[in-house]
Amino acid sequence: MSGTALIVGASGIVGSACAALMAAEGWPVYGLARTPPSYPGLHPVRADLHDPASLAAALADLRPSHVVLATWTRARTEAEMIRINGQAVRDVLAALRPGGSVRHVALVTGLKHYLGPFESYGTGRLPQTPFREDQGRLDIENFYYAQEDAVFEAAARDGFSWSVHRPHSIVGKAVGNAMNMGTTLAVYATLCRETGRPFRFPGSAAQWNGLVDVTDARLLAHHILWACTSRAAANEAFNVVNGDVFRWSWMWGRIAAWFGLEPAPFDGTVAPLEPQLAGDGPAWAALAAAHGLAEPDLGRLASAWHTDADLGRPIEVVTDMGKSRRLGFLRYQASDAAFFDLFARLRADRLIP
Repeated sequence: MSGTALIVGASGIVGSACAALMAAEGWPVYGLARTPPSYPGLHPVRADLHDPASLAAALADLRPSHVVLATWTRARTEAEMIRINGQAVRDVLAALRPGGSVRHVALVTGLKHYLGPFESYGTGRLPQTPFREDQGRLDIENFYYAQEDAVFEAAARDGFSWSVHRPHSIVGKAVGNAMNMGTTLAVYATLCRETGRPFRFPGSAAQWNGLVDVTDARLLAHHILWACTSRAAANEAFNVVNGDVFRWSWMWGRIAAWFGLEPAPFDGTVAPLEPQLAGDGPAWAALAAAHGLAEPDLGRLASAWHTDADLGRPIEVVTDMGKSRRLGFLRYQASDAAFFDLFARLRADRLIP
């Protein structure tokens, strides 16, 4: 089964991976963003998610069968994030309603479903790991829940099926993305190599020693495509990770070796990246000029605040993929290869030297 896809958030890590895969599979793909990307197979749709009139005009003549919601907007408080992100989902689906074409909506959220929102991330009474989909919601407001509710309400009203996809930290390429661990680590490693600073793990002992998993954006795209085309996946929520687990005490040395670095010893002290990189804008701009890099703005590559949140957690976080396996999704991605593939792509695209 195939159709016509509308990717909301086409310029992001997830949206761009989905657009590339679905276009390669022969789907007509429309990519909505405030500044949509331009590449073969993608029909750009320019709109502001927080301007209903802009959305209605941009989507008036589109008749997608499948919609991928892979975007969110950061705000100062969780209450504001609930309001603006829930409304954005409602406005997109309302704009598409008159056409009556939508058969399935895939919503991408994440493990904050289990860990809580940014304001109380990884604190309080949390579900037991590995996280499983039947553990349900925390007793706390969360913009992911608001987005889900907006999809569920529209599905009940308009008769389409849905799927919810909950990745862990996503490894993939995007510029200007708010959550981008892989590129952040690549930038950090590059700066350490170029300046002679020690390449030191910035997170907690719990993350250094504990088990963890991540999600390759390409695997997530395949999972979304599977859910869009599999009856077994209709009206289900899924965790989505690569299928392996690792410890950062192992992965850190492998990342260091890729960049030709010796990793600094870890003494258990948290040393967040955000303050470490705070003054590195000029150094990155100079490095970009010297090597002819495509992006001289460090802030458009590194999302240190989010990488700090993931690597600084005081708890072990692993994710169960059993539900997807039982229903027929069997893809696997080695996580070290996910990082290495990303670094090679960043180098090929002149984003790192």
